[in-house]
Amino acid sequence: MNALLAVNWHWELRGTLIVIIAVAVLCGSLFLILGTNLGARLGFLVALTGLAGWMFIMGAVWWTYGKGLLGAEPSWQPVANKTIIRNVDKLDEVGVLSMDFAPTDDPTADAENIEALLKESGWRKLDGALPAAQQAGSAGGVFLEESGAFAAGEFQVINVFDKGGARGPMFWDERIDFLAFFHDPYYAVVEVAPLVPQRTEPGRAPARAVIDTTRSHEYIYMVRDLGNKRVPSMVMCLLSGVIFLVLCWLLHVRDQRVQVNRSAKALPAKA
Repeated sequence: MNALLAVNWHWELRGTLIVIIAVAVLCGSLFLILGTNLGARLGFLVALTGLAGWMFIMGAVWWTYGKGLLGAEPSWQPVANKTIIRNVDKLDEVGVLSMDFAPTDDPTADAENIEALLKESGWRKLDGALPAAQQAGSAGGVFLEESGAFAAGEFQVINVFDKGGARGPMFWDERIDFLAFFHDPYYAVVEVAPLVPQRTEPGRAPARAVIDTTRSHEYIYMVRDLGNKRVPSMVMCLLSGVIFLVLCWLLHVRDQRVQVNRSAKALPAKA
């Protein structure tokens, strides 16, 4: 009774037992049928070959459509020691701007000048309605809150800039791109503006966010991690394919050996 209660309450133990029983029933039943007709060793070899072939097909399907056994999804990662840029005069030191920038006493004018300098440095301004801009802005907001620079509701994302990310090699005027396995580093800069602290009153809707024009904008510098979404399924497909080919070769060698033995001259029987 204690064992049954442990299986019911511990979901990891229950899931492990379900997988073990399912694999034993599926593979064991097929091996039992093949073993009674072909023999234990040949039946095991045929069953193992079929299993490897099935895993190869399943891995190829998962690899193609990005389903099943998946790795890490693409995500934005902070640039080491350069993520949160609170002083705008440090943008050239961390590599965001290609020229020096001297801030003035007008934060709004500084933000406009930095936007122009970013475009001159090769950065592209993304439309705020695009999913890429929204994802980068959300990731930048998370990094900003985790660093403790701002709390939720104390800032607003103004602009998102990106740079790099080109793929290669491309063929036929970039129309054939299914061989573009190599990527240049892809960076993003999220511009945020601090908000004026608003007084909240019970029972009333929160006041409309107002940007604090007396404080300079801040920037979040990120790099794109492409992840390894299809790597596990690719490894499964390739390894299963190699095992399947090796087992097929073993079956072929056995068939040749059996054919040679059957075609040989029968030895005379001894009394």
